[in-house]
Amino acid sequence: MSEELEKNDRGDLFSKSVRAGKRTYFFDVKSTRGNDYYLTITESKKRFGTDGKFSYEKHKIFLYKEDFEKFIDGLHEAINHIKENAPEIENTNYEEPEKKDSDVSFEDLGT
Repeated sequence: MSEELEKNDRGDLFSKSVRAGKRTYFFDVKSTRGNDYYLTITESKKRFGTDGKFSYEKHKIFLYKEDFEKFIDGLHEAINHIKENAPEIENTNYEEPEKKDSDVSFEDLGT
């Protein structure tokens, strides 16, 4: 099948979604009118309003093929820095631990 036939009306050639916790990332390969390819990376996160209804908050970047190598180099450098320097975190769900009431009073501490 030719690339022209694989394209949809919006110029989308390939799409991959990745669910990661509360976020979904979309990697979409698109083409320009001149048939030049580029990548869009979209982060989508569901947000709930005070009325209980939800909407999606989206952030998108466009990455052109002439920038791929520099982007990958920067991404690898940033990821390696995090892996080498970030403190260890015991609770990986990043939520505040539950606070439990204690029956201990100051008098019990032997002041």
